[in-house]
Amino acid sequence: MTTSPRWRSVLASAAMAAALAAAALTSAGTAYAHDDHKTPHPPYPAKHVHPVHPAHPVKPEKPTHPVHPAGPEKPAHPAKPEKPAHPVHPVKPVHPVHPVKPVHPVKPVHPVKPVHPVQPVHPVKPVHPVKPVHPVQPVKPVHPVKPVHPVKPVHPVHPVKPQLPAKPVHPVKPVHPVHPAKPQLPAKPVHPVKPVHPVHPVKPKLPTKPALPAKPALPEKPAHPVHPVKPKLPNKPALPAKPVLPAKPALPAKPAIPAKPALPAKPKLPAKPDLPAKPVLPAKPALPAKPAIPAKPALPAKPKLPAKPDLPAKPALPAKPALPAKPALPAKPALPAKPALPAKPKLPNKPALPAKPALPAKPAIPAKPALPAKPQLPSKPAIPAKPAIPAKPALPAKPDLPAKPKLPSKPAIPSKPAIPSKPSIPSKPSIPSKPSYPTKPKLPSKPDYPSHPKKPDHPKHSHSKKHHG
Repeated sequence: MTTSPRWRSVLASAAMAAALAAAALTSAGTAYAHDDHKTPHPPYPAKHVHPVHPAHPVKPEKPTHPVHPAGPEKPAHPAKPEKPAHPVHPVKPVHPVHPVKPVHPVKPVHPVKPVHPVQPVHPVKPVHPVKPVHPVQPVKPVHPVKPVHPVKPVHPVHPVKPQLPAKPVHPVKPVHPVHPAKPQLPAKPVHPVKPVHPVHPVKPKLPTKPALPAKPALPEKPAHPVHPVKPKLPNKPALPAKPVLPAKPALPAKPAIPAKPALPAKPKLPAKPDLPAKPVLPAKPALPAKPAIPAKPALPAKPKLPAKPDLPAKPALPAKPALPAKPALPAKPALPAKPALPAKPKLPNKPALPAKPALPAKPAIPAKPALPAKPQLPSKPAIPAKPAIPAKPALPAKPDLPAKPKLPSKPAIPSKPAIPSKPSIPSKPSIPSKPSYPTKPKLPSKPDYPSHPKKPDHPKHSHSKKHHG
């Protein structure tokens, strides 16, 4: 049986339509009963009887498959938001014809600028002295020749890897049988037309709330009395000096720990026999028995540490003097009692709402036809075991590389001679001031432009104004 939301909504609408149609027929029958019509209504046709379905055959047991690990859950795609409908743009009005702009007045002629004065001749700069000749750099000593590195030893040739055995041939998979075709589902019934819902009655208007009475004024609080000035506390007495603690006695010296005895030397192991050639591995030769490891000598007992001396008793501290009693504070005056608030008026009762019409009953859903039995799957053949992988031979040890010779130190570079100082440059003569420009004549004012025609309100601009407002 299907339980999807779409199928449930379809069944609910069909059931409501059938119930409302039955209610309309019964109301029409009662209306006609008051008249003199003697013809009875024809009876409804009886529902067809569904055939008895055969019992479901026993399903064969499925072969057990290996349990696969559960995969991660896929995230749900977010729902796309609905795009808002574009507003209808209003028809733009016809712009009026702009008036003719007035002619601008002619600009006045500017006066001629004065000629700049002739700049003075600059004095001749002094000649720089000749730079001294740099001394000849000393010849750098020849670097000693690096020693020749010794030739690296030739690595031994690795043995040839044995050939892996051939993989076994997998058996041919059996042919699966053809599945039978699914039966055709019956056609869905035609849904009746939904009836027009009755108009709900108008809710009655709620009565107005009565006005609350005014609260009484609170009484004035009495003035607090002036607190007396607190008396000055007496000075605390000086604490007596703490007694000096006696010096701690020195700890006795620890005894020397005896040295550990030397462990016996390990016996030399016999040489291992050479490994035979592969891929056919011969039986391993029996290893010689390992020599017994001698027992370790017993460690000497540690000497007992001397007992620590008792610390001297601490002297008793003198008793602290008692503090003087604080003066009592005056009592606070009592606050006056608040007046009682007036009782609130009782709210009127709300009127009763009209009763809602009853919903029609839902129609029964027809049963689905039985599916045919699935054929039994053949059993899977057993997977043959994989052959064992032979062990890899041990690699020979690499020889140690010879140490590199030490490089000789580089000779020191001689210092450069100092550069002579430059002569000072003479100061430049002052430039004469420029003459002032004559004032420009004032431009005439421009005529006023006619006002621009008003544009129609745009929905986008109106929305932004409402949003910002």
